[in-house]
Amino acid sequence: MQVKRVVINVKALDLDRARSFYQDVLGLELLMDHGWIRTYGSQVRMSVQLSFATEGGSGTPVPDLSIEVDDADVALQRMKAAGFAIEYGPVDEPWGVRRFFVRDPFGQLVNILSHS
Repeated sequence: MQVKRVVINVKALDLDRARSFYQDVLGLELLMDHGWIRTYGSQVRMSVQLSFATEGGSGTPVPDLSIEVDDADVALQRMKAAGFAIEYGPVDEPWGVRRFFVRDPFGQLVNILSHS
């Protein structure tokens, strides 16, 4: 047996709010829309990881979700322009990533990062 896909499910009463954060700002594609569920993603092949942590690093809370982007500073500018409050960073961490934390419209703490 081989795991083919990992999907994160977030309870959301207003699906349009997901579009503003994940599609409009982060640029993910709408892959599926059944009215009651919308799935955003990318056709780019990605590695799958599940992380279990006692903290988020540098004394931060454990984020609900981590999204690696090619340029964290561009993502930061787009988040700020869209009115999303940054809760941590941006910071260059000693383990080689530049990152910031932001809450999505549903209260999920999202770690946006790029490798240095």
